[in-house]
Amino acid sequence: MLKFRLSIQFLITSALFLVFNSEAFAQEINFTNGTWKELTAQAAKSGKLIFVDVNTTWCGPCRLLKSTTFKDEGVATYFNQHFISYSVDAEKGEGETLAEQWKVRAYPTLLLVNAEGKIVSRQIGYVNAERLLNWGKESAAQRPVAAK
Repeated sequence: MLKFRLSIQFLITSALFLVFNSEAFAQEINFTNGTWKELTAQAAKSGKLIFVDVNTTWCGPCRLLKSTTFKDEGVATYFNQHFISYSVDAEKGEGETLAEQWKVRAYPTLLLVNAEGKIVSRQIGYVNAERLLNWGKESAAQRPVAAK
């Protein structure tokens, strides 16, 4: 009888854990850590574009984008499969140089950049999941396929 109670308690506890911690299992865009040089080398090797989220810590739309659009399952699946993703603070470290190089003047600015560092497409401001997914697909489709 004690084993039965413990089993039931375990099942209830596990179910409650899964219900209340479902965000722990939620899919989102996987942003790569590393330097810009490392990312461009990875892009050259893989033939993928680099998706760049240029943001700041004080930007409300940037935070909204991270908490909603980047956590959309469709967006996450597509972007994780087709792009190398990189999030950079335009006011810190390497982000300052990159934001200046790309002439970023508003936040968030979303970019698709090739391995040579050239911008393929630019999206400024908050976008919902549907719009980001469409932008990513359209931009990738217009890009010539790189020879491997």
